[in-house]
Amino acid sequence: MKKLQNSLYLTKDKLYVHKEREAIVIKQDKETLLKIPIHSISNIFCFGQCTVSPALMAHCAKHNVNLAYFDLFGRYQARIQGRQSGNVLLRRAQYRRSDNDPIDIARVMVAAKIQNYRSLLQRQIRNNGENEPVQLVIKTLKFSIEQVKNSKSVDSIRGFEGDAAAQYFSVFQHLVKVSLQSTFVFTGRNKRPPKDPINAMLSLLYSVIGQDISGALQAVGLDPQIGFLHADRPGRDSLAQDVIEEFRAYLGDRLVLSLINRQQIKITDFETESSGAVRLKDDARKTLFSALQQRKQEVIIHPFLQEKVEIGLLPHIQAMLLARHLRSDLEYYPPFLSR
Repeated sequence: MKKLQNSLYLTKDKLYVHKEREAIVIKQDKETLLKIPIHSISNIFCFGQCTVSPALMAHCAKHNVNLAYFDLFGRYQARIQGRQSGNVLLRRAQYRRSDNDPIDIARVMVAAKIQNYRSLLQRQIRNNGENEPVQLVIKTLKFSIEQVKNSKSVDSIRGFEGDAAAQYFSVFQHLVKVSLQSTFVFTGRNKRPPKDPINAMLSLLYSVIGQDISGALQAVGLDPQIGFLHADRPGRDSLAQDVIEEFRAYLGDRLVLSLINRQQIKITDFETESSGAVRLKDDARKTLFSALQQRKQEVIIHPFLQEKVEIGLLPHIQAMLLARHLRSDLEYYPPFLSR
């Protein structure tokens, strides 16, 4: 089993990051802020203006360390990628399946996404008591899962997925504590750019988690750009966007709600650009990424493997299971289902 290593989130402006023997050194205005062992890091995420030395880039490429760049809103910009790993026969199987028979994999991924939406809403009912709008959506999503299971085309699966997401986000405001709903107002999902604090947090987390998944797919020898649900598009990691559907509610949405409801992040932690785009301030981004890193350290029982695993390893496990299915070692792809 892959060992869970740390992710390094660089959120300060005008940082210079370089390799010094077996350490990563982070400087700002020639002052050393941090020095950490290089072999303890599996991901480096750079936000805003951040310069990485060529030597560190080369190390990341050689040792499969995921080095990704984002703007301050969390929009993905670029990634340093080394040589493609894995057997070319696996990628050939992936391409054939994507072209000729994607529906079974697309179906289980979307069904899992909707079930994980239901699980989050059911968790809300258990913790906070009955809520009629939320309970109605829970019932509606159960019907959506049946529609997906009976779908005969990828286009119809996409349609049911879109409808289910709209239903789910229609009650997302109810998941925020009543005392905070007047400040954290959520009227629906918006992005590119996000126009409110909740959407700003969701977009940022989805972007980072998506890069985790891209790196995991690359590590097992799959091509992150060739998916089964999302259409091919230049510059988009469509397979990573497929797999992230299973994790949006479990890794992204739950963390956003937890930080808001516990008031670890407050409405004053955001700023609005002249364009209307909303983003987190520097200290709030640190809080968000620290909470994500702590979440990755938590241990659960994997629903398919029935083994204890750290949450941060879930993208790697799902990538491995997908590769095994494409090699015909598994009859079907077992998606991640939360409890």
